[in-house]
Amino acid sequence: MCDKWGEQNTVSQTACLSGLSHVNRVDDGSPLADLLDERRHLVALAHRMLGSADDAESAVDECYRRWYALSDGERERIPVPLTWLTAGVDRICRVRRALPHPEGAAGAVRPTVPNVIVARPGVAEPTTLRQHDAVVHAVRRALVAADADLLLPLLAPDATAFFDGGGKIRTLVAPVHGRDRVARGLLRLLDRSPHTTLAAHSVNGRTGLVVRHGRRVVAVLSLDVSGAEAVGVWVVVNPDKLRSWNAGHRP
Repeated sequence: MCDKWGEQNTVSQTACLSGLSHVNRVDDGSPLADLLDERRHLVALAHRMLGSADDAESAVDECYRRWYALSDGERERIPVPLTWLTAGVDRICRVRRALPHPEGAAGAVRPTVPNVIVARPGVAEPTTLRQHDAVVHAVRRALVAADADLLLPLLAPDATAFFDGGGKIRTLVAPVHGRDRVARGLLRLLDRSPHTTLAAHSVNGRTGLVVRHGRRVVAVLSLDVSGAEAVGVWVVVNPDKLRSWNAGHRP
């Protein structure tokens, strides 16, 4: 069993993935800290080229929109996504610099990323608030310990996880189905950052989990619980949806 966070509550840099195979598969996603660094790198590049924070964010959003327009197979054939994204942002910025800027415009119009509405799986077994809280806290302890052996029994065999990046963070696109894949995805997302913390917090009126990188909220997890197992996990990393958390106004 892996060492726990202890009093520091810091996610370990290397997840203990005993009992899980093919950990580094492309469909396991990427560590959240790496994805945040990736976006910061792209925004900094666009800002240097365009000279405007709003225009830089817009160019990066456009690049991510093009990334998600690729098929799953096309994305999987890209060995280093950051290289592809960097080249894409560079091309977008060069094109935008060559275009005349509309008079009186405050910046480029940001592309709209359509919301994907998914039906939550039905909760078959009634769950009390105490049971719900117990499962959430147990999931937190398993993630804090980065221990798959603790996490797997807390997930239903047909558990599903949804990752909402809003087209602005390179998260998994399709829902993740099955206990093993959900566990891999969650452990992978929280891997590799000594500055990441995980705490239980009220989310939409029920106990959920809040991930912070330093003092900044970078992800919010809500769980649907049936009996003693989580049947659904919603992971929000979309910076637009997290803005109120970082402004001090929690939903």
